[in-house]
Amino acid sequence: MDIRILPANIANMIAAGEVVQRPASVVKELVENAVDAGATQISVVIQDAGRTLIQVIDNGSGMSADEAVLCFERHATSKLATAEDLNNILTFGFRGEALASIAAVAEVTLKTRRVEDEVGCQVDFADSRHLSTIEAATPVGSNFAVRNLFYNVPARRKFLKSDNVEFKHIVTEFTRVALTREDIAFTLIHNGKDVFVLRPAKSLKFRIQDVLGTNLANEVVDVHADTTVLKLDGFVGRPDAAKKGLGNQYFFVNGRFFKSPYLHKAVMKAYENLIPEGVTPSYVLYLQVNPNAVDVNIHPTKTEIKFEDDSVIFQIVYACIKETLGKNSFVDSIDFNREGVTDLPVFSEKYDEFRPITEPQLNIDRNYNPFDNDGFPSESSHFDNGFIPSSREAAAPSQIRTEGSCPSGGENHFRYPSGGAVEKHQDYGKLFEDKMAFSRSALIIKGKYIVTTSRSGLMFINVRRAMERILYERFINVLSKQVHLTQSALFPVTVRVGAENMCLFAEHSAMLESLGFDFSPFSADSIVVNGVPEGFSAEEGKVITMVEDLVRILSEDHSALKEMMAANMASSLARLGALSCDPVTDVAGAQRLIDSLFACENSEFTVSGRRIVNVMSVEDIDNRF
Repeated sequence: MDIRILPANIANMIAAGEVVQRPASVVKELVENAVDAGATQISVVIQDAGRTLIQVIDNGSGMSADEAVLCFERHATSKLATAEDLNNILTFGFRGEALASIAAVAEVTLKTRRVEDEVGCQVDFADSRHLSTIEAATPVGSNFAVRNLFYNVPARRKFLKSDNVEFKHIVTEFTRVALTREDIAFTLIHNGKDVFVLRPAKSLKFRIQDVLGTNLANEVVDVHADTTVLKLDGFVGRPDAAKKGLGNQYFFVNGRFFKSPYLHKAVMKAYENLIPEGVTPSYVLYLQVNPNAVDVNIHPTKTEIKFEDDSVIFQIVYACIKETLGKNSFVDSIDFNREGVTDLPVFSEKYDEFRPITEPQLNIDRNYNPFDNDGFPSESSHFDNGFIPSSREAAAPSQIRTEGSCPSGGENHFRYPSGGAVEKHQDYGKLFEDKMAFSRSALIIKGKYIVTTSRSGLMFINVRRAMERILYERFINVLSKQVHLTQSALFPVTVRVGAENMCLFAEHSAMLESLGFDFSPFSADSIVVNGVPEGFSAEEGKVITMVEDLVRILSEDHSALKEMMAANMASSLARLGALSCDPVTDVAGAQRLIDSLFACENSEFTVSGRRIVNVMSVEDIDNRF
């Protein structure tokens, strides 16, 4: 066995595998360095989702020519001098690995100048090698240009995702930094188009509004707690604004973004019994702790941290959010303030002596038999004790003839002893007060079930599951290049999806169009819904919910085989459409649903195996009597 020391360029390439995983990693490291350099203006220029160019320009402190070369060496840092400094880290970077890792897998040009220097310098690196240093006219600050990322690691470049996916990750990293420093102006440009132009904001809430949208800013409430262990500030969403998925959820500690499933549970526990299962609230929480009580050096990308006492942090976060929700009347409470409330009268014990209670007299026809004469009163029927049915009782189904039949007297009305006549009702749907709709062929129960006859008895159809099966097979046919139908919206709906999710719609635009969706971009972070697939609801509220669910579906990793991806996508969209579709309210709609269901290849079960149709035989009906 021969043991040798790896060359510096190979060692840096290995180290780059931990720090530089994709173009978004380069953006994160360079923007964080710009913040640490004291910049007040940071511009990020991207071409081809970072494959061709990643350029970060700042007006920070800048570097001298010697420092510009030294910063590309491994473990070169201005943040640490002694081991004790590790216990007081308040900056983004400190290990000195970022620039060395980037220079190992890309071509890097740095232009920089300090305020005290009359002329700046330009330094070029490639494959961890210093190529040249020359004087250059450049403004104060630093200008990093990273070109041809992974040009010398073709395997890594080959496994990059599409441009839209990679740019989505860039926007995510850019957003995480922008949310920590509202006093800095940020700009993000992709392929010559402005994605974000963020001016210094008055407060964090204004920055949240600029980055995440006005809708989110209007749906959150302030959170504040100041203890000896932790200072907590930020915003949590209203329970009624909770949505599916894990979007717009951020934790920051000492100005650094981090991920924490443990603290996420604390937030969810505070919302217990306030939000339905399957949805999560939005939150942006900023934690300030003693640097000695947190370790940020446990992960190469520093997105995971370790608190000295996690359980205490958990309890403080939970209690603070729970208190905030209570103060904003989002939880059940008892109001003990009786000022201005009218008191109920209290009766004395002798009240009954002055106001005796009399038992009401019931007048009924004891000779009435509902099974005589098909349930209709005959002309010879007499109501004893002067009983006359009310108008509501006169309209009861048991007193109305079936269509095409008449009482024994052959008349189209029935009489009461008083001599009045009540006409036969023809509109059976109104008799059930919209709870049921009746016809010879179908019965609709609360819009959820359809009951119809079959050869062996009664057939019960679950409307939502039937729609899911119909839409699934329709989408499968569409993805197989068959004809699709789009239902145009009477009024187009504008929906904000976020700059990072705009990439999803751009990437899957052809597939969405083939499925029947009609989307068009409205701004850098919004789309206009002009039409939806046939069967989906075009109502504004349902369209917004549909787009939110569609973002979640498109965000899933569909890297499987093409046929499996099509089936999974069709299944997800079918479930979404079944939830979005308008309810069945009339017999004609019920008949169309039945016809479409039995035209499917499988009309008994959904894709997930849930039963759609259930038949009750005549024997089962007989057993119930």
